[in-house]
Amino acid sequence: MTFPSTAAIAPIVLLALSNVFMTFAWYGHLKFTDKPLWIVILASWGIAFFEYCLAVPANRMGAEVYSAAELKTMQEVITLIVFAGFSVWYLGQALTLNHALGFAFIALGAFFIFKGPL
Repeated sequence: MTFPSTAAIAPIVLLALSNVFMTFAWYGHLKFTDKPLWIVILASWGIAFFEYCLAVPANRMGAEVYSAAELKTMQEVITLIVFAGFSVWYLGQALTLNHALGFAFIALGAFFIFKGPL
């Protein structure tokens, strides 16, 4: 049994962590609608800084193992997974069958990206 190398796993872990930060930067303020917009913009930019500190190295390291299209596809799939959890647990918004079907079609697209040429 072969295990994936650190070079293959590290970008995925870093992208997942970066997406947690970015999801809070983009959507966390929705629970604070009483705050002035300029304050949530500054807070979002502060949170996004940490996202970039993780995403840029993830893509730099990942480029040694994955193509740019594969990295972008991973990032999008990770984003949907993180957002789905965030939506349910932080925002308290239920996911519907329509969401599941839409995510499934995106996952199907990701399958074809990683499948290679047909």
